[in-house]
Amino acid sequence: MHPVRPEFVPDPDPDPDTTRERMETLQSDVAAAATWTDAFEFVPESVGAVDRTLSTPDSDPPLVAGVDQAFLDDRAVSVVVVSRGGTVVERVHAVTDVAIPYIPGLLAFREGGPILSAFAELGCDPDLAVFDGSGRIHFRQAGLATHIGVTLDVPSVGVAKGLLCGTPDEGVDGREEGWRTPIRADADVTNADPGTAIGHALQSRQYDSTRKINPLYVSPGHRVGVGTATDLVERLCAGYKLPEPTRRADAYADDVKQEYV
Repeated sequence: MHPVRPEFVPDPDPDPDTTRERMETLQSDVAAAATWTDAFEFVPESVGAVDRTLSTPDSDPPLVAGVDQAFLDDRAVSVVVVSRGGTVVERVHAVTDVAIPYIPGLLAFREGGPILSAFAELGCDPDLAVFDGSGRIHFRQAGLATHIGVTLDVPSVGVAKGLLCGTPDEGVDGREEGWRTPIRADADVTNADPGTAIGHALQSRQYDSTRKINPLYVSPGHRVGVGTATDLVERLCAGYKLPEPTRRADAYADDVKQEYV
């Protein structure tokens, strides 16, 4: 699977005098090209962490790719694990150099190139990609899931463990499993009207006795609406906090990393 929009490939610039301005401009261009409405061919109700059979036509579970990374000093171990329901159909990885350090808000320029190298090894075309990282919940509405989703033109969703920006409608602490609240654009989010819903806090898992599990922060990457993105992630969680596609990818990344240690 290769870039459909190569002009958006996140090529990092090692020159500190030009890095931030050029990269932020490209992110704004990516956000302008993104589609945050449902534009996919699968039936959302057919998405799940386990195999399911529906009576409606053309409702076989779609191919869902989980994307994650592990790191070995200055190298990235990027993996893509593609599943149909509960069955893994393909696993690929790429080990590549990391060109720049982590810069808040510019994660795609550190990790995006290595992730695209892993996608280039795929023999199938996923119907949906789930990223361990933000999508529209980003300072310029162009987090990792948006940047790579637009570059590949694949429906994508970002799932982050912390809130990068935006303001939740309600407090997020101690919520029961299944609870969600919108995350709205605030002064830190450019190119969005204040108050625009850009994602959700989703309580995907919780203890019944002591409510200590924090919510996930789910946002559309590309070709998925805000509400649908959260619905899909909730369906992909199989009794765990994280959705099954990124759980599988995380485990595979650790396995590959051990081969190089």
